[in-house]
Amino acid sequence: VQLQASGGGLVQAGSSLRLSCAASGRTFSSYVMGWFRQAPGKEREFAAAFRWSGGLTYYADSLKGRFTIDGDNAKNTVYLQMNSLKPEDTAVYYCAAGPVPYGSATLKFAYDYWGQGTQVTVSS
Repeated sequence: VQLQASGGGLVQAGSSLRLSCAASGRTFSSYVMGWFRQAPGKEREFAAAFRWSGGLTYYADSLKGRFTIDGDNAKNTVYLQMNSLKPEDTAVYYCAAGPVPYGSATLKFAYDYWGQGTQVTVSS
């Protein structure tokens, strides 16, 4: 399984970015694909996740309303739309995938595969 994250960059506060995570190497219909982020000196934290079966979405409470996750089944790609970005959103964003049980989408140890990360920097 390979996960290729892209779409990061340097933007001003209030801007938007759309991250992409393209997955390959197996069928993902039973998987969850998630986005986690890690700011300098901090632990990696959950941002959002998408369950292919049923299209269920999960969000960190602090990001609800600003971030939206969705998936394109034909492209095996999950997107994270990030709006109204704040300096505190600055982090490396990682995509992850795995056969994550219900109730565990926010837990990083529930994911088996990780992408290389894409840097998001939000200036004030």
